[in-house]
Amino acid sequence: MGCIEVICGSMFSGKTEELIRRLKRAQFAKQKIEIFKPTVDKRYSDLDVVSHDLHKIPCTPIKDPARMLNVAADVEVVGVDEAQFFDESLVQVCQTLANRGVRVIVAGLDTDYLGKPFGPIPGLMAIAEDVQKVHAICVRCGNLANHSHRLSRSKKLVVLGEKDVYEPLCRECFNKAMAEGPENA
Repeated sequence: MGCIEVICGSMFSGKTEELIRRLKRAQFAKQKIEIFKPTVDKRYSDLDVVSHDLHKIPCTPIKDPARMLNVAADVEVVGVDEAQFFDESLVQVCQTLANRGVRVIVAGLDTDYLGKPFGPIPGLMAIAEDVQKVHAICVRCGNLANHSHRLSRSKKLVVLGEKDVYEPLCRECFNKAMAEGPENA
């Protein structure tokens, strides 16, 4: 039975860790899996999906989500990491795979560094059978964090980085940081 599952939240919230956990459980159940990530994400590895805790699973890096439609007919589970970096066509690709009977598990940021909906994630959340929003811990106050606050002054939508470029913040700390500007972050 096909379905779409979305794992979303801020940076450092455990999205990739949860994706890997679900995919490894599918492997343990002897289901055939295929995993994809955008070619732009080279932070830890070119050919693996890697969590911040350095757990990993092999994947196929792709530029165009349509390539996912070429999975073998016996693939039962498709995983997608860093989905926010794909274009809106990812929504229809996931829908097509799910309609074929594939379980599609997608992980990605739901909002960008400005706190606005990011890429195809909102569209995927709307059509998914299951959405799990995971949270980091705010590095300033200790509350649940749901924002990825960028520490640099870059205005580019996509800036790859780790703790040197982003920090997880709760709503209150994020709003304060945005009002103060990056020079006071």
